[in-house]
Amino acid sequence: MALEDASHNIIAELLQQRTGQTLTESRRWRISTALSGLFREFGIENVDQLACMLERPGEHRLATRVVEALLNNETYFFRDHAYFSTLANTVLPELAKRRASTRKISIWSAACSTGQEVLSLAMTFLEQPGRWQDWTIEILGTDVSGKAIEQAKTGTFSQFEIQRGISVAQMLKFFSETPKGWKVADKVMAMTRFEQRNILDYPPAPGRFDLVLCRNCLLYFDPDTRRSAFERLATGTAADGFLMLGAGETVVGQTDRFEPAPFGSAMYTPKAASGVSSILDGTLPRAANA
Repeated sequence: MALEDASHNIIAELLQQRTGQTLTESRRWRISTALSGLFREFGIENVDQLACMLERPGEHRLATRVVEALLNNETYFFRDHAYFSTLANTVLPELAKRRASTRKISIWSAACSTGQEVLSLAMTFLEQPGRWQDWTIEILGTDVSGKAIEQAKTGTFSQFEIQRGISVAQMLKFFSETPKGWKVADKVMAMTRFEQRNILDYPPAPGRFDLVLCRNCLLYFDPDTRRSAFERLATGTAADGFLMLGAGETVVGQTDRFEPAPFGSAMYTPKAASGVSSILDGTLPRAANA
């Protein structure tokens, strides 16, 4: 094995250990490009030098920076409008019927990146004030990237980020321009909270969500890790709740914890439990946080 190949393996193993994501051979071209900024900052000349530095004791900070740089945080507001249309017109009205007695809906956006999906969900509710008056809506966004979560908590976005998916009407209604960028309105942020969390860890509180979104994340996992992720997602989804995946992702042939919902190609529902999940008895491994 060439030295550079060995170095790529060290970096790929670091990413998988911290996040569960697999850096396949076809994606390893991203390493040098994604880490170019770190190379300049730390005076690193190539991946071999970086690999040697990562092998030294006490390089946790550098390792975390490497992982953060390699994560794909691509996202934008109302990504895949057809999906949000399905949520607004079909899924959420169905949940309103099922939660009529409590008038409360809890949503978990797993792998939320810098928060645009979470904020898009909040705006979806706010654009239907008559339907959701006097309801309690809680939307939690989690991501393994601490850097992404810190930005999400600020609720501030660049002009470029705002223009991706937000209409002029929504921009004027839900954002205000500040010296640091476009700041989302307090009424939007009030419905949300953000936590740094690995999807392979145990589900966050409240533990059983009415709607879980995990889009464009599972495709980066190998089959075994993907099955573990589905276990976590199933444990975090209410028995009569819904799971939404991204385009090109499916539960079919991947897990027996979910089955297709009767509407929307990306929508799934938990299967009735046939026994105690291995996540509950602690037999599934926990992944380390970045």
